[in-house]
Amino acid sequence: MQFPYSRPRRLRRTEAIRSMTTETFLTTNDLMAPLFVIEGKNKKEEISSMPGYYRYSLDLLLGEVQELYQLGVKCVLIFVKVPDELKDNAGTEALNHEGLMQRTVRAIKETVPDICVMTDVALDPFSSYGHDGIVRDGEIINDETVEVLAKMSITHAEAGADFVAPSDMMDGRIITIREALEDTGYINTGIMAYSAKYASCFYGPFRDALDSAPGFGDKKTYQMNPANVDEALKELMTDEDEGADIVMVKPALAYLDIIRLAKENVLIPVSAYHVSGEYSMIKAAAAKGWLNETDAMMEVLTSIKRAGADLIATYFAKDAAKYIRNK
Repeated sequence: MQFPYSRPRRLRRTEAIRSMTTETFLTTNDLMAPLFVIEGKNKKEEISSMPGYYRYSLDLLLGEVQELYQLGVKCVLIFVKVPDELKDNAGTEALNHEGLMQRTVRAIKETVPDICVMTDVALDPFSSYGHDGIVRDGEIINDETVEVLAKMSITHAEAGADFVAPSDMMDGRIITIREALEDTGYINTGIMAYSAKYASCFYGPFRDALDSAPGFGDKKTYQMNPANVDEALKELMTDEDEGADIVMVKPALAYLDIIRLAKENVLIPVSAYHVSGEYSMIKAAAAKGWLNETDAMMEVLTSIKRAGADLIATYFAKDAAKYIRNK
């Protein structure tokens, strides 16, 4: 049917009609909150390149987790900032059963037992080189790194993590971790794989948050070329086949097409990471008065869900949850 009999504006005429015909709904169930943990007590440090976002000592982090859960956020994604003196080229501290990550997981599960705890699995926070793997002669070594990641995952599972989230982009790490979890009896520990993780410029503020920028070169030999699509599909489907329970596309906003590709081709939930640079761009523009922060936040997060993301990791999780609850 054509104009004048077809008038799409009829469905936009009033707020009630627009609400009735809304196609995509963002809820607190869709949100994952990344949290940064540091050693010490009573510490809350704002991250200079991420206005309004903080690193917390474990005692204060627990209050943040409780507030998130009360707001309806069901999942937290944990990252640790490791003191320089504990960093080496073997990921030794990553395997410490009394390390900051392991203590954090135990404390969260004791304080808010029902919240889903996901843990970052990668060596860059623990590496003296700032890379996601063991370095030898200037090269990031794949297979030895994968063995360490599997051992690291076991310590997280032992501490009570619901999901381990390998963010390293090493080949074969999902099947190796899955087999390690099965062999040690942690059959119910899930894996959220960073499957299509691109070598993006939008990670800069995150690396400030954890002091994990690479000490030499870049991460292009293991993170994906931003120009590639078919490669992303191969990575996504491989991780599904190797035993991932959730796949992830990272970043989100600049890769909405990849999120849609994932949703159309895998049979497990698709997550997307609205990364630090995407967060900080909105914050910076809002500080200049160039856009409304809340409107931009909700438009961007809704667009990520509209593209096909079942779950969204975002530094706006708390603010978005407050907005959704008060709407």
